[in-house]
Amino acid sequence: MAERADQTGGGGTGEGNPGERRGPAVPLPAADAPFDAIGLARHLLRSIRSGALATLDPEDGTPFVSLVTVATDVDGTPLMLLSRLSAHTRNLLADPRASLLFSAGGKGDPLAHPRLTVTGRVTQTAEPRARTRFLARHPKAKLYADFPDFGFFALEPRAGHLNGGFAKAAVLTADELRLDLAGAEALVAGEGGAVEHMNADHLDALALYAAGTGAEPGPWRLTGLDPEGMDLLAGDRTARVLYPEPVRAMGALRKVLVTMAAEARKGAAPGA
Repeated sequence: MAERADQTGGGGTGEGNPGERRGPAVPLPAADAPFDAIGLARHLLRSIRSGALATLDPEDGTPFVSLVTVATDVDGTPLMLLSRLSAHTRNLLADPRASLLFSAGGKGDPLAHPRLTVTGRVTQTAEPRARTRFLARHPKAKLYADFPDFGFFALEPRAGHLNGGFAKAAVLTADELRLDLAGAEALVAGEGGAVEHMNADHLDALALYAAGTGAEPGPWRLTGLDPEGMDLLAGDRTARVLYPEPVRAMGALRKVLVTMAAEARKGAAPGA
């Protein structure tokens, strides 16, 4: 696997002597992994809409795992809409330590597909953007989002553990999981308007962007954008579209989107 097996008593990571006992395998740091661990982890964060939330029972510390729906903030911070009547919320209010498992799933062996565990601390947030982005990702949640027992919560990442499938494993820092938004303040502020404009006037372009990722036909809608890419939704299906290069200003974003749409139309033209 893409892991490092330390030698017991040897202090090294080489082959060691024949017959020498090996210690447990240790996942590589993402920067040292022989695959794009950071890119894959960020893709899983952005594209998976539900996960297994692990919290701690305040009575005796027993781990408690439940299924929750998930969205992300602009920087990739996981967002959840939780009821205070739920056991996991009561656990978090007593002890905010938690982890979230994002699993891509698919046909065949479940362990052959990528999954990411993010650990950190969960706190309630009143940031309006958290509500907007979550409900864009989960439109049906509008039916109960304003119930008095519900609130929006964010998992502040501490670390990530990625298993990208066979022979792919890595650990990530919080900074590798999330985007640095320094210099992108105008883009973040203008996100809502850009999303509304794209959904109102450029559904054809969104369909082209989704097709470029290999996604099936929609109708696709834009749920959010950030300096690295866009998040699309069609029913229960998601698509993550990356820009050719990161953008941090609205003017640069407009140019990139126009160029991407033109190139996609050219590629889709007969004889292209």
